[in-house]
Parts: sequence; structure tokens; C-alpha cells
Amino acid sequence: MLTIKKMPDKFRNKYRISSTRLQNWDYGRNAAYFVTICTQGREYYFGNIVDGEMQLSAIGEIAQTEWLKTFDMRPDMNLILGEYIIMPNHFHAIIIIGKNQYNTDGGGDGHVVDGGVGDGDVETQCIASLPQTQQTPPANQFGPQRKNLASIIRGFKIGVTINARKINPDFAWQARYHDHIIRNNELFERICNYIISNPDNWDADRNKTN
Repeated sequence: MLTIKKMPDKFRNKYRISSTRLQNWDYGRNAAYFVTICTQGREYYFGNIVDGEMQLSAIGEIAQTEWLKTFDMRPDMNLILGEYIIMPNHFHAIIIIGKNQYNTDGGGDGHVVDGGVGDGDVETQCIASLPQTQQTPPANQFGPQRKNLASIIRGFKIGVTINARKINPDFAWQARYHDHIIRNNELFERICNYIISNPDNWDADRNKTN
């Protein structure tokens, strides 16, 4: 996936699909990530928008429970919960992988990746304390795909699928998910606002199918 320098307004309600993650980036690294996961066929499994608010179905409640459990189940990864929203047929979230025993490579101390934005910690309305990391990203590590973003999303999707199929045997996710490495604090805040306003903008959302 290409490096993002500037996020379009409301991301133009489009998500790029790439056959690989960003080259030369270790997805277990201490950083903030914006993730979008859609249901297969954009089916409305998670509920509906009513008067600008998301009303979760039973499967939507399962998705919320499994996402929150993610942070309790992986204390060794030092995960930080960011803004998230469950929509009728997709899910947006910011997840921060903190410094931990798997990514202490001597580089940066923070979550927002940027080559030259400010010094020290920056407070935002979504996550307190977002210090910057070093400019040059580490090389991708071609080891086992665990203790990284992919393993987190895989575990979440499996947990939702197992429990959702007890209610609806047809439940399924899209095979792929969409991710962006959050490059600076301005982008972080824009993505937070986008997530929060998602229900209000549902009528114009490309994922709305009826």
C-alpha cells in the first residue's frame, strides 16, 4: 500500500485494496493504524443507522465485544484503544501498537509516525500522549506473522465469525482489510473525526447498498 501524505476529505468514502501491505514496514512496530474491515458482499449484519445513530444488532454487539476483548487478550503487545465505529456493513478503528518486547528495536518512542512534526508529546481528543517516532521506518521483518497488526485483525475476525455464525450461519467478512499507517497528528485527528461522524454521513457512504 502506498504511503499516504494527505487524507482526502472523508476519504472520499473509498478504501484502497492492495495485495500486500506497505513494503519495508514492520506491522508489529510501535505506531497508530487506521483499519477498515467490511462484511462479505457489504451485507448489513451489524445493525442499522437510525436518526444518525448506529443501532447494533446482536451480531453488531458481538463485533463490539470482540474488539474490546482484543485489548485485554494481548497485554504483552501494549495495545491502545483508539476511536472505533461499527457500521451496518463495515468497521472502522484506530489501534495503537505500543512499545513492547517484540518491537523494541531502538527506534522511536511514540505512536504517530512523522519525519518532523513537533517535539515531545502531543495531546489529542482521541488518545492522550502521541509522541512521534523516527523518520526512517524499519525494514519489514519476514518472520512469523504474529504479534503484529495482521495477527490482531485475524484474531478479531475469527472471534466475530465463530460467534456470529451461531446467530446467522451465512455471516462472513471480506477476505482483505484496509489499513493506513497514521503519519502525523493532524491526520490522526482527521481520522478520529471521520470515524465519529460516520453515522451522520451514512446516506452518502459508498458502502450503503440500499
